[in-house]
Amino acid sequence: MADDKAKAQEFKDQGNAALKAGKHQEAIELYTQAIHHDPANHVLYSNRSAAHAEAGTYSKALEDGKKCVELKPDWAKGYSRKGAALSFLKKYSEAADVYREGLQHDPNNAQLKSGLADSESHLKVPNPFSGPDVEAKLRSNPKTRQYMDDPSFLHLLSELQKNPQNLSMFMSDPRVMTTLGVLLGVDLSGVDMDEPPPPRPQSSTSNKPTKPAPEPEPMETDVPDEKKQALAEKELGNQAYKSKNFEAAHQHYDKAIELDATDMTFLTNKSAVYFEKEEYEQCRELCSRAVDIGRENSADFSQIAKAYSRIGNSYMKENNKKAALTFFQKSASEHRTPDIIKKIKLLERSIKAKEKEEYLNPDMALEEKNKGNEMFQQGKYADAMKHYNEAIKRNPADAKLYSNRAACFTKLMEFQLGLQDCDEAIRIDPTFVKAYLRKATLLTFKKEYSRAQETYRRALELDPNCQEATEGLSKIAMSRYSRSPEEVKAAAMQDPEVQQILQDPAMRIILQQMEEDPSALKNHLQNPMIAEKIRKLMDVGLIQIR
Repeated sequence: MADDKAKAQEFKDQGNAALKAGKHQEAIELYTQAIHHDPANHVLYSNRSAAHAEAGTYSKALEDGKKCVELKPDWAKGYSRKGAALSFLKKYSEAADVYREGLQHDPNNAQLKSGLADSESHLKVPNPFSGPDVEAKLRSNPKTRQYMDDPSFLHLLSELQKNPQNLSMFMSDPRVMTTLGVLLGVDLSGVDMDEPPPPRPQSSTSNKPTKPAPEPEPMETDVPDEKKQALAEKELGNQAYKSKNFEAAHQHYDKAIELDATDMTFLTNKSAVYFEKEEYEQCRELCSRAVDIGRENSADFSQIAKAYSRIGNSYMKENNKKAALTFFQKSASEHRTPDIIKKIKLLERSIKAKEKEEYLNPDMALEEKNKGNEMFQQGKYADAMKHYNEAIKRNPADAKLYSNRAACFTKLMEFQLGLQDCDEAIRIDPTFVKAYLRKATLLTFKKEYSRAQETYRRALELDPNCQEATEGLSKIAMSRYSRSPEEVKAAAMQDPEVQQILQDPAMRIILQQMEEDPSALKNHLQNPMIAEKIRKLMDVGLIQIR
């Protein structure tokens, strides 16, 4: 225990040094090693949460923040870590709740107070693009009505509803200013302040027709010219991409990147061109660069998730499922979507099935079986079991392997597990007599004599000359006569099937009739269902026919 804590402290110190040097991933790995040696240490989860936050893996930072609070509910730093991760994930309402909860434990904590103030400041800014009546307003207003039939505008509106902080990215689109004005109930499409005032309206006595006022120019925004040009180049690249003019798309995206190197979407869009051209290595390289740029410039986590997802898709095209799964999982850690979660689940199942299939090897199964047989002959049943287990993994379609393992279970007095193996052997090969014999033996040990007799009879149907089955039936019959009627009845009543028969009101009447008039048996045996139940009671010794 002391050695573990010492090792944990050593890894923690190394992690602190790595984090201070900006080596986030190395710090995360060192803190993970420390947690392995001291999993109940809340400080280690706090430190790893900080490392994840600096690395931009905010979902992981949140997981560690939660664990820290769980381990030490009265430690303010844990709430600070958890709240910071939620803020990074833009879950400001939840973050505020966490900071308030932390302040209940430490009311004067400056870090918690600062975090709460920051979260609340985000909550105070309303999102004009969200609300129950936004679509109704836009569809009813003649200025925006036509926008609602444009898929590109609906996508833009959806983006602003989710991430209003990205408004500045779309300010060059005149539709955004018009929409904002309609939603706020103000006219944002007026002329610039430098223009002269509009002309006075003409006197009502004038007969000259008035000219319609010219359409006002869109209001200038604060978006830099280079940013506007970059977005324009991106749009041209998108159009070229849709028309499969990939060379032109590359040129426009390259120009956008040259004009604005801080926008990761220019890189991910260019990577899509490589993806379509089946140049997957270049696609992955660009996506990796896009992630780095996105982290440096605080890009939305959904954009980073999209880059990881494209890397995963590129690996899928090359049938590299393990690599694809790794990047889909990275994508999900940034932004969980139903599509990504579905892909992860399907891949996990597929990889597991493939690994199981690749593990199959009948030759190696035979080697393990022979080793198991040797151990069994030496009376080393537990060792024999290990070899039979491995043999079954290598060749699960071999009924003999299950039968051999059932023999081990019998020696180890694990009768129920032995029965399960016998049933599996019979399922694989319904004509495998040895499996029936082993099953009957196990049933006899469990004193389920009726089922044992049925199993021996099944073995005789398959092999009428089976001496072991004949002897098994004889032993059961002899054991019945060697027991007192009370012992026979007590053993029979342990059988659930016998209990069910005796609880059946119709059978109770039939048994009473047979007791009063033995000749009634002949009539009742004409009914196959009743005959089967009577035979069952005869097998367990509750009915004797003389």
